[in-house]
Amino acid sequence: MQAEVIQGKSIEEWKKEYPVLSEMTKLKEVFWTNPKYKSIAEASSLSMEDVIDAEERLARFAPYIAKVFPETAKEKGFIESPLFPIPKMRTKLEEFYQHALPGSLFLKGDSHLPISGSIKARGGIYEILKYAEELALTNGLLSLEDDYSILAEQKYKDFFSGYSIAVGSTGNLGLSIGIMSAKLGFKVFVHMSADAKQWKKNLLREKGVDVVEHASDFSEAVAQGRKQASEDPDMYFVDDESSKHLFLGYSVAALRLKKQLEDKNIKVDAEHPLFVYLPCGVGGGPGGVTFGLKLVFGDHVHCFFVEPTHSPCMLLGLMTGLHDGVAVQDFGIDNKTEADGLAVGRPSEFIGKVIENKLSGISTVEDEKLFSYLALLADTEGIFLEPSALAGFSTYIELLKSEAGKTYMEKEYLQSKLNNAAHIVWGTGGSMVPEKEMKQYYERGKRIIE
Repeated sequence: MQAEVIQGKSIEEWKKEYPVLSEMTKLKEVFWTNPKYKSIAEASSLSMEDVIDAEERLARFAPYIAKVFPETAKEKGFIESPLFPIPKMRTKLEEFYQHALPGSLFLKGDSHLPISGSIKARGGIYEILKYAEELALTNGLLSLEDDYSILAEQKYKDFFSGYSIAVGSTGNLGLSIGIMSAKLGFKVFVHMSADAKQWKKNLLREKGVDVVEHASDFSEAVAQGRKQASEDPDMYFVDDESSKHLFLGYSVAALRLKKQLEDKNIKVDAEHPLFVYLPCGVGGGPGGVTFGLKLVFGDHVHCFFVEPTHSPCMLLGLMTGLHDGVAVQDFGIDNKTEADGLAVGRPSEFIGKVIENKLSGISTVEDEKLFSYLALLADTEGIFLEPSALAGFSTYIELLKSEAGKTYMEKEYLQSKLNNAAHIVWGTGGSMVPEKEMKQYYERGKRIIE
C-alpha cells in the first residue's frame, strides 16, 4: 500500500528530489547511474582477508562435498560454474536492437552450479558449512587438520540432527540451504513467500525439508523464519537480509572468476574494462559478487544490478539513501513479478551500505523481456535459464544503447576502450527448472519475439 508520507516527505517531494522515481512508480524501465560511485571505493568492515578465509574454508570442505555430492567429484568438491562465451547471442542482440554492441560477451553460468543450480549455492552452502564447522570444532569432533570427508560418517549426521536451521526465501536460497543442511543431518525449516514456485517447494520436501508456506512476500517469510529461530536456542537462522557469511560466500566468486578469465586470456586492466551485470533481489548475491570483484579488479571492473520494474527495492534504497527504511510498496509499486528470485520489496541495509560506493548503477526490466531473452539465448547458444537469471542482458544493452549509459562511459573515460571490453551477464539460476516448466517459459518467449 502506498504511504502518504515516507521519512518525513510526501511522495511528490521524493519525486521532485529524484525525478527517475516518477518513471519507477509508473512501472517504466529506468537506467540509473550511481552518484556515490567512486573510482577508488572506500574501505568497508570486510576485507580481502575475509574473502580468502571463506575460500580456504570451502577448500577444507571440498573432500566432504566431493564424497556426498558425486556430481562435484570431477571438480574435487569445489562448487564452481563455467564461464560461457556467447558470441551468437551478442550477434542476435545486435540484430534484434539494431545497435552495435562492441566487445566480447560472456555468460557466468551460476545456473549450472552443482547441488542447487543457482548463485545461492555460493552463499547458502557456504554459510551452512561455516556453521557446521563451528559446531564440530567447538564440540571437539573435528580439527582444522582433519580430512573433512569424515563428516559424511553417521556419527556426525547424528550430532547435527540435534540442531535446526531456518531461512526465509523466494526459492533458490531455500534450495541451497535446504539441500546442504539436510545432507549434513540438520533439521531444516524453509519459510517460502507466496511467489515461490511450486516445483521448488516440492523438491525441498523430497529432500526431507520442512517447507513453511506464507501468503505474503519475501520480507514476511524472512520475519517468520527469524521469529521461529529466536524461540529455539538450537536453531540457527540464515538471514538473507543481513548475513555477513552469505555475503562472503558470494564474494569468493571473484577469486574464481579471475582465474577463469586468465585461462581464457581475457585481460582486465585500464585498457580492457570488465562490465558485470547482476540480477538483484534483496542484494546478497550480487552485493557479495560486486564486493569481491572490486577487491580483485579495482577500477577496471564496472558492476551493475538489474531489478524488475515491479520490485526495484535496491534502486529505491540506494537512490534515496534510506536503504531498508523504505519498501517499494510505500511508493505504490506492487512487488509482483514473474522473476520470483527478484521479488523483494525491501532491500538489505547491510548490503546496501557496503556496496553503495562500489556499484556503478542499477536498471530495471519488464518481465516480458526476460522471456524474450530466454528464448533468444536458447536458440543461439542452447543454454536455458530461468526468467530472473536473464535480467542482466537488459542492463548490458541499456549501458551500450541509452543516453544514461553513454554519459557513464564518458564520465569514466571508457568510450575509446569499448572494443577491448569484456561483458559478463551473471546467469543466476535455471538448471533445476523442470523440463515442462522450462518449455512453457521458452514458448512464452518465442511468442514475444516472433
